[in-house]
Amino acid sequence: MPTQGWTGWDEYAPFYDWENARTLGRRDVPFWRRLVAASRGRVLELGCGTGRIALALARDGLDSVGVDRSAPMLAQASRRLAAFARRRPRRKPTLRLVRADVRQLPFPAHRFDTVLAPYGMLQSLLRDRDLVATLGAVARVLRRGGTFGIDLVPDVPRWKEYRRRIQFRGRAVGGAELVLVESVRQDRRRGLTFFDQEYRKRTGKRTTVHAFTLTFRTLPVERMIRMLRRAGFSIRSVVGDYRGRPWTETSDVWIILAEKV
Repeated sequence: MPTQGWTGWDEYAPFYDWENARTLGRRDVPFWRRLVAASRGRVLELGCGTGRIALALARDGLDSVGVDRSAPMLAQASRRLAAFARRRPRRKPTLRLVRADVRQLPFPAHRFDTVLAPYGMLQSLLRDRDLVATLGAVARVLRRGGTFGIDLVPDVPRWKEYRRRIQFRGRAVGGAELVLVESVRQDRRRGLTFFDQEYRKRTGKRTTVHAFTLTFRTLPVERMIRMLRRAGFSIRSVVGDYRGRPWTETSDVWIILAEKV
């Protein structure tokens, strides 16, 4: 059983964009673009992965940094950033990619005007001490009055357990056939959900199997708010979708917008 939330993300990197296109897609990107545009300052994205959101901010010309622990994820983002630069050679990219641990952010104090933790990124922190360290690191690099945007996925603990279900199948870039076979396990006492992923990639007559586990933790909004306040934040708003509608316990997403005190 994984004891660290970053387990499995290196192996997930080649398949992340393919699966995301079939689940979240780009529904959250306009929300973060609007939020960041209003701040008009430096932006830091935690767990930027393959650059799904970070590259959208770069296209807007925003001065941004994306950090991730996974070198393969960052390699994907770097390739996408390079492709963007080739398409627009006269427009200098404003995105910098940094491999870093979110618990110990390698930036000067008060460096950023906005910090983002999109799409359940903080739920990969499986222990209180890791979450507390990360919130403290964000408070240090965020200027006073700056915005910390957090997006949580609330339905993870409600997923029913199942074994070896075919979740998705389709063609990958390059024409290979991909099939995702997934199992879900719950540790309800610890608030952990385990997704055992098995990707079967078929190219011609050859099939390769890539298996790994992703682990997520879910905390109630009220507890997350208490932890944010202890870390030096005030709560600006809590919304329940990417249109900014009010939050309820049954909302599709839980978005907390906090301010550095």
